[in-house]
Amino acid sequence: MLKKSLFIFLFSVIITTVHAQEIQARLTVITSKISTQVNKNIFQTLQTALTNFINNRKWTSDAFQANEKIQCNFLLNIDQELGNNVYRAKLTIQAARPVHSSTYDSPIINFMDDDVVFRYQEFQAIEFNENRIQGTDPVASNLTAVLAYYINIILGFDYGSFSLRGGDNYFQKAWNIVNNAPEARDVTGWKSFESLRNRYWLAENLNNNRFALVHDALYSYYRSGMDLFYENEDEGRNGIVNCLNFLNTLNAENPNSMIMQFFFQGKSSELVKVFSKANPEVKNRARDILTKLDITNSAVYKELK
Repeated sequence: MLKKSLFIFLFSVIITTVHAQEIQARLTVITSKISTQVNKNIFQTLQTALTNFINNRKWTSDAFQANEKIQCNFLLNIDQELGNNVYRAKLTIQAARPVHSSTYDSPIINFMDDDVVFRYQEFQAIEFNENRIQGTDPVASNLTAVLAYYINIILGFDYGSFSLRGGDNYFQKAWNIVNNAPEARDVTGWKSFESLRNRYWLAENLNNNRFALVHDALYSYYRSGMDLFYENEDEGRNGIVNCLNFLNTLNAENPNSMIMQFFFQGKSSELVKVFSKANPEVKNRARDILTKLDITNSAVYKELK
């Protein structure tokens, strides 16, 4: 009986490991801008349902150990009630990647999508079918489409940071979501003509060979840069310099691209720390490139004197 019980236990552990999900996300719904006349319990139910949707769904065919799960934060800030159970919101997406030989997590994505419209009634099913993204109600299906899109972007960046072009499959999945995205009057963010900075252009850049150097930059930043930094600062720093050189070339050929803004969000403090102890030549080179590529944080990089 003891042997049988041990076998059942070990078998259950193996099954759990093989089917372990990849994402460990914390999702928070903020409703401070919504009328007090609205039943706020609806949004607590939504928060629980979306958290379960993200964390309990299998997004890849790979097996992840518990300590390998990608740590993410999603903040859904509901700005406006449009009527008929339809809401407009901003979605902040954050994900981090552990750095080799350290307890430090490096930010891999830190982005806010300010164009999310969705319909939700309490206890409605939270579903996503990548083969039928529109669903019967495009406005209701938009929220899960947006979340699935960014989860694939996160997976692409994570895989691509460990293996050169390792994230291509997930960037393609994000592109497929764009091409089959829900279509309705209030649903935006999926079309090229709506903005120069939206979900369409991010996925387009990541799948367009004109922007192939971004994949080299991603790999160089993490695998040839941050992962080596704690064992050999100079070697790790050189990997990050190579990343900046790739991005500098990419920007010269494709100025003002969506992917450039996306890549640098959340990284300015980390980059200042990386180059603060570099020799003057490397520090000056990094400062010159960073102030040109990441204009929003140019004042931060001027600390590198």
